[in-house]
Amino acid sequence: MRKLAVGIISALAGGTMLMFGGVATASTTTTAAPEVEIVDISPNPVVVKWGGETTASFKVNASSDVEKVELSVEPLTRGPRALAAKDIKPLEDWRFSVPFDSRDYEGKWRATAVAFDKDGKRVARDTSFFAVDIEKRRTKAATRIIGFEASPSRVFKGRSVNLSGRLLVKDGRGWDTVRNAEVSLFYRANGSSGWKWVDSDRTDRRGKFDTRTRPFKSGSYKAVYKGSFRTEGTSSDTEYVRVIRFRR
Repeated sequence: MRKLAVGIISALAGGTMLMFGGVATASTTTTAAPEVEIVDISPNPVVVKWGGETTASFKVNASSDVEKVELSVEPLTRGPRALAAKDIKPLEDWRFSVPFDSRDYEGKWRATAVAFDKDGKRVARDTSFFAVDIEKRRTKAATRIIGFEASPSRVFKGRSVNLSGRLLVKDGRGWDTVRNAEVSLFYRANGSSGWKWVDSDRTDRRGKFDTRTRPFKSGSYKAVYKGSFRTEGTSSDTEYVRVIRFRR
């Protein structure tokens, strides 16, 4: 008896194979795994001025089945130190901003992005590397106090003496005024080896300071600027004031 094979259908695990007239065709359906990738770090390297701060931007791409992305960064030198989560600010579209300052480690750093699904399960991870460069501390600018004067140089006991002068800083163009800087005034009485603080004043837009005091004994005065992050400290020349007692 003659038999004619019209078709055979066979179901296999993971797919369906259809056979027609001895020719087999396989059809398999697969689901892509969740993905996450750090695609940009800007700037790279992260250059930080001494005493300043630079914010770096991190851009991450993730597949549509990713519900949340977390980013962490850590230096590869002097031992790892991951920044606290509050230091990493999430922005829109899986973008993050991270501030760096001159206290951070200099050298190579690693960024790690971790993806989570809607159930909170970690489903993907990616790492990328970047550099942090800390500019070295600059040489402080020289300063000087000019025109310091204690006036009058002879005064009756209990009367006022005016203390004034100007504070200047040296820059690339020469000497310029220092604004809103605190200058302290000191007094040393005759026969004393120590200086005592009298008063302080802040310089105006011309770098000038001006204050008054009442001496009860002859002695010397000087002005002192302690300096700042960018400027050296300096001291003025001394000015002598003679105190005259009233005669009866």
